[in-house]
Amino acid sequence: MALEEYKRKRDFKKTPEPEGTVAAKGTERFFCVQKHLASHLHYDFRLEHNGVLLSWAVPKGPSLDPKTKRLAMHVEDHPVEYGEFEGVIPEGYGAGIVMLWDRGTWTPETDDVDAALKKGDLKFTLNGYKLKGSWVLVRTGGRYAGARGGGDRSWLLIKHRDDWSGDLDITEFAPRSVKSDGEFEDILAQDNPAIWHTNRPAKGGDTGAMFATIIERAAKLKSERNPGTKATRDADAKDERAARTKDTKGTRDTKTKEPQRARSTQSKKKK
Repeated sequence: MALEEYKRKRDFKKTPEPEGTVAAKGTERFFCVQKHLASHLHYDFRLEHNGVLLSWAVPKGPSLDPKTKRLAMHVEDHPVEYGEFEGVIPEGYGAGIVMLWDRGTWTPETDDVDAALKKGDLKFTLNGYKLKGSWVLVRTGGRYAGARGGGDRSWLLIKHRDDWSGDLDITEFAPRSVKSDGEFEDILAQDNPAIWHTNRPAKGGDTGAMFATIIERAAKLKSERNPGTKATRDADAKDERAARTKDTKGTRDTKTKEPQRARSTQSKKKK
């Protein structure tokens, strides 16, 4: 049943993600890309088809360079409502920050999408804010280096050569949300940065360091937006402690240097 796997993996009493239902067929096909910082940073590529969002996790994000083949792991279908989701998943499956990185419409370059998916060769055109032109998803059967899970989960997302292709790194050039124009810390600041001080989704490595920086920036943003709150007081107290530490160090340095100057003066008098 459609969305059964999606619902099985989530506790909707805890996650703000939409529970969703299979949508009625519209006049246009929606697509989106959600930048997802969870245990690892990745990009969720989604195409609306048959009332749900077909979904692939792209670890390095889409590339505009036709020579670059991006691994795309097929995951469970998502509800169409998910295409507008941006926010914080506090715990459980997918815990992390979700940014709506791109959205728009897509058009299949084939008359039978289901047959193309079964064959493992889906060509389509995107009309988004950041991603445009002709693309293809090709199933690899798990033979591609770095693929996990094997079977029909492993695909490649490839840009076709056209007016919208090039060597520009679109993920670096346009990193912000198309919904809020914010970064991860802006999204987290709208929620509760404190929730991950002791239980963030990734604590070690590059991802853990990224989380630590984002949490710090989000807390600062929230304190600036809400002066007089506990977060502000905590931030002020932290700054005050840092200032006292600096003053104390300066005092110790001064006390260390004064006797040296005194001994130097006494030596000169004796001469």
